[in-house]
Amino acid sequence: MDDSARIIDEQTALRRARMLNLPYEDTSKQKIDLYPDVISLVEMYQLKIVPLYSDEHNIHFGITNNTSQSTMNNLRQRFADQRLEFAIISDSGYRELMRRYDPPKAVVYNDINISSAKESDQISAVSQTLTQVRADDMLAYIVSQAYRLQASDIHLENQNDRVRIRFRVDGVLHPIAEISSEKYHQLISSLAVAANVSTRSDDAQTGHINKEYKMADGNKVAVNLRVETVPAIYGMDVVLRLFNLRPELMRLESLGLKDDEKEIIDDIISHPNGLVLVVGPTGSGKTTTLYSIINELNKPERKIITLEDPVEYYIRGITQIPVVSRNEVNGFAEKFRAVLRLDPDVIMVGEIRDNDTAKTALQSALTGHLVLSTYHAASATAALTRLLDSIGESNPLFASAIRLITAQRLVRRLDDKTKQAYKPDEKTINWLGHIVENLPKDMQIPDLDKIQLFHPGESAENPFGYSGQFAVRELLLMTPAMQNELRKPFGETSTEALESIAIDDGMVTILQAGVLRAISGETSLEEILRVLD
Repeated sequence: MDDSARIIDEQTALRRARMLNLPYEDTSKQKIDLYPDVISLVEMYQLKIVPLYSDEHNIHFGITNNTSQSTMNNLRQRFADQRLEFAIISDSGYRELMRRYDPPKAVVYNDINISSAKESDQISAVSQTLTQVRADDMLAYIVSQAYRLQASDIHLENQNDRVRIRFRVDGVLHPIAEISSEKYHQLISSLAVAANVSTRSDDAQTGHINKEYKMADGNKVAVNLRVETVPAIYGMDVVLRLFNLRPELMRLESLGLKDDEKEIIDDIISHPNGLVLVVGPTGSGKTTTLYSIINELNKPERKIITLEDPVEYYIRGITQIPVVSRNEVNGFAEKFRAVLRLDPDVIMVGEIRDNDTAKTALQSALTGHLVLSTYHAASATAALTRLLDSIGESNPLFASAIRLITAQRLVRRLDDKTKQAYKPDEKTINWLGHIVENLPKDMQIPDLDKIQLFHPGESAENPFGYSGQFAVRELLLMTPAMQNELRKPFGETSTEALESIAIDDGMVTILQAGVLRAISGETSLEEILRVLD
């Protein structure tokens, strides 16, 4: 408490003392000894009373506005052989003395480890730590540990009698702690204020936190995350998306692109116009890919503008515009049209979410702008058919606008130190042969009779057998055959027809790309099937 607030608190206590015709003590201006043997610590808390002085014949108690008259009468009867005095003290003085009588126990913030062994013991220990700290420290501790484990998300999930906290690490959720509903209300209140969302809303909300927290132990934690809330049956569930990658590391060479993939992307973004889409579900690394392309394009001779909800990473040299996408009056489409008047060379739209934005993106790609965006679709060809549906009409220029659609998923990388080789059975080999038989003619088809696959191993340091993630991709180029198919009358093409043409034109599907990475030993076949179904 600062000095001015303490002065006000003392003045309030003095007025109260005069009203009750009782003495007043300013504990901030005198040294008070401790007398713990007079009454118990529990009574001090329950009765809102604290000993200020005691000897063989006298006891001097400090009382607060919340101390009852019956408490003072009971104490007079209890200590009938001694002379008792009561003086009003401020609430601040009472709390200060109670911290001396009952010093807070030092909270030890142990590191959280993702392990299948003794998982319940760790959940119990972390849960106990969270019950001892204030709401801001809860958030800072959870986020700092999520950063340390390189988690992508933190999930706060209401159960019928408690709230579960889980981290998503390498695409898989791991339980971390459980807290009471009362403690969760404290956490969610602090989080809602920082993210500018309402705890009483009946609608899903999106917020953003970018601030530094100073914990009670003196450590500082920089928190940068997106907050997604949704009302559930037992309360408001929250997912915190961590922005934990430094923008200077977002380069095309850091994406793990194969040589042919890197060559395709380099060629596409070297052109001054066209639409480039990165598609996939939430958590598939779409934003990282977009930022890496933006960093590659970020040169003094180019004007680059981004529209984002929210701005996730700040990049020097480009104009980044935050958009509240739930605002229908001034959302993505409206700001997109405004941005076009600023003469940009490159426009990045965080996500195409509506038909109006889709049409504006396509029109901009046709009029001399390179447009980059993300899109939710299961595959590159599914994104094409979705765009056709968004436009809702036959448009011969549509095919000319799109340059590249890349679909991607993140899969876990096997730990080379523990992975275990095995020979697949005949059924698996036949299935693999069916997947790779349509690979482009210029690619070498693996000899399935000699292949070996790998299972994840296990060690004390890495009980799950995986370490990190990488993206598997399919890259769909707008070839003449694809353009002809898209120019058919509206409704006469399909995802299947487009995919067949793309494969004939040399596209490696995302499943084929994943299987090839499993055959090369980078991941397991089980992981490919888990992610790609």
